[in-house]
Amino acid sequence: MALELRQQLKLTQQLVMTPQLQQAIKLLQLCRTELEIVVRQELEENPILEEGVDTLEEEEQDAEKETEEGEAASEEVQELKENPEEFNDVDWQTYLEGNHLSGTSSEMYEGDDDRPSYENLLTKKGSLGDHLLWQLNLSRIADDERLAAAEIIGNIDENGYLQASVEEVVSGSGLAMPVVERALSLVQDFDPPGVASHTLQECLLTQVQQLGMEGSLVERILQHHMAELETRKYPAIAKALEESLDDVLCAARIISGLDPRPGRAYSQEDIHYITPDIFVYKIGEEYVVVLNDEGLPNLRINSFYRNALSGSANVDKKASEYIQEKLRGAMWLIKSIHQRQRTIYRVTKSIVKFQKEFFEKGIEHLKPLVLRDVAEDIEMHESTVSRVTTNKYVQTPRGLFELKYFFNSGINTTVGASIASESVKSKIKVIVASENIKKPFSDQKIVDMLRQQGIDIARRTVTKYREMLGIRSSTERKRFF
Repeated sequence: MALELRQQLKLTQQLVMTPQLQQAIKLLQLCRTELEIVVRQELEENPILEEGVDTLEEEEQDAEKETEEGEAASEEVQELKENPEEFNDVDWQTYLEGNHLSGTSSEMYEGDDDRPSYENLLTKKGSLGDHLLWQLNLSRIADDERLAAAEIIGNIDENGYLQASVEEVVSGSGLAMPVVERALSLVQDFDPPGVASHTLQECLLTQVQQLGMEGSLVERILQHHMAELETRKYPAIAKALEESLDDVLCAARIISGLDPRPGRAYSQEDIHYITPDIFVYKIGEEYVVVLNDEGLPNLRINSFYRNALSGSANVDKKASEYIQEKLRGAMWLIKSIHQRQRTIYRVTKSIVKFQKEFFEKGIEHLKPLVLRDVAEDIEMHESTVSRVTTNKYVQTPRGLFELKYFFNSGINTTVGASIASESVKSKIKVIVASENIKKPFSDQKIVDMLRQQGIDIARRTVTKYREMLGIRSSTERKRFF
């Protein structure tokens, strides 16, 4: 069989995504914070773009500001002419103390309404390591022990546990074993109690010892029956230690009050605030959808470059080509942002139409909804709706929700209708919250209770929803006190 090369002509059609289309799709799936970053970056890189309101509005604002400042200055001059003695009566020392050139001071503001928000002040939260080093600096110990203690503190994680063994600390610091052991004993006496422990058992035992409960039933349970304590087998613990069940329950109550993660009070986790992309207001009997444009720069084309392209300025060919290229990019960016906002508006309006009963009556009336329903309603593709609802949040009279929250699968009911999965999860939470802590409901019991409410659901589905809600099993939820 011979092999040969041949040339063939074939006419095909294929969809090619232009850079402009890729940019539009990218902007569509960005969250609000990411969109602001992209817009700010484009403002820095594209000289055609600029931020601001219309020129006429700017001129009117500047004229009003100059008029107000001129009237205020005239009034002050007139007062000084009429009462010249008041100029000499001014307490300049108090004036200078209350008007600092830089920084902030409590004396700069007359009332609480004039003070800046605490969220706008730069602060640094102290970490667990800073807290331990502060205590170390107050300790009177030898230099080698101080060095070993600093090495130990550097190996403590955010929960307060020591992640290195004594041998590893000795190897890393080059100090003798007795020095490191004394330093470890010193750090373990620091606040918070239980810090620098290797295991949970050691952490809890350290806290018990600092409470002065050596030799107590609490210490014996922690030393010999940690496994039974974790599974709440209190009768077995009472039998093994030859103690009454009531005494074991009292000891377990004390243990439950100890802190298994002593370093969490010094966690460095930052609070992330969510800014909604869109608002839903109830006005009368209707729900109104309003876009949140606050914080987004108002983009426009720079008038200088617009005049340069119109022929009013002498521009060479290369500069003209550069300006036209940047102009196309700027116009496409502005168009893509407007298209993004319109799409979010249409999707949210469609969701409000489908889930009106949820806004009126609550989560129990949330309907099953899929992307195809909204896509067909607004005549868009499902992938577009999926991108729009990702990482987008809406502020409603019922609270703040991600747009994807309103899309749920359906669970059949005994009457032939369907109910949203989120509504079923809400019912499971209500059932668990109302149970007896000494006899919690099993998953099968929850299934039976839901069927009494007309919801036909399998036990494995209840188990899946319970785990998604972060609810533990009935054995782990059981409490003796």
